[in-house]
Amino acid sequence: MTDATRSILVVAHAHREHTVAGARRVIAAVQAAGAQAVLPGDDPDLVAVVADIDTVVLGEAVDVADLEVAIVLGGDGTILRAAELVRSASVPILGINMGHVGFLAELEADDIDEAIGRVIARDYEIHERMALAVQVRDADGAVVYETWALNEATVEKAARERMLELMIEIDGRPLSSFGCDGVVVATPTGSTAYNFSAGGPVVWPSVEAISVVPLSAHALFARPLVLGPDTWVRLDVLRRNQGTGVLWCDGRRSHDLPPGASVVVRKSSRPVRLARLHPSVFTDRLVRKFQLPVAGWRGDPKAAS
Repeated sequence: MTDATRSILVVAHAHREHTVAGARRVIAAVQAAGAQAVLPGDDPDLVAVVADIDTVVLGEAVDVADLEVAIVLGGDGTILRAAELVRSASVPILGINMGHVGFLAELEADDIDEAIGRVIARDYEIHERMALAVQVRDADGAVVYETWALNEATVEKAARERMLELMIEIDGRPLSSFGCDGVVVATPTGSTAYNFSAGGPVVWPSVEAISVVPLSAHALFARPLVLGPDTWVRLDVLRRNQGTGVLWCDGRRSHDLPPGASVVVRKSSRPVRLARLHPSVFTDRLVRKFQLPVAGWRGDPKAAS
């Protein structure tokens, strides 16, 4: 691949002034390096706000398989959206945090220039993150919907006033049934997202595991579970439910679950690829993002910076 044919996807939140300004800087630098900047075809607002710059649109002039890397400016939601766009070709994603916590991002907004230079020089490493494969089956067991998740798949009640009656199965064996608000099935990447808010365990990204966390369950045994990566989980929406449930994946893709439906979640054979510019110490990331107190630590101060 020559520089003239290099295609770099730029994904940004089109309704935030500082994010658009960052995207314009990225696009200009990509073009200055002789590569072409590609914008998402499903985001006419972003295309419009940078219309004075020469770009091409994904799905029109460039196919997703032709992308070298995706540079994403925004919070975790924007990065999850970018992961959807490049899912079919496993394009690596470099996230620049323009939001708040931004666990998925590699860099902060002040590091845009460094990020562009490193990407142009192909000076980055690729880390693979485990994803989930998700199926919805109807009451007869037929698969009626398939999707995936980087953070979590969540089965939730559709009506606020009713509990959802669920049965949890692990590797085809029944574990427990109860009324609840829902159940979160999370990856290690998602352990600091919805799973974290629900009281689930924080799982280091180097550990391949699946977390199962009931939400407000009316049961004696409703503890968070940590399962091996080859384990599969089935959540049955019991027929005695008077209402319906809903499946949400990464808070972006949903599917209704009538009584008798089930959701099967297992490790996906296709991971999500994240571009990294620096060695990543997850402990430091937790401390920085959650502003955890570490005063009094007597180790090497450089290790916690």
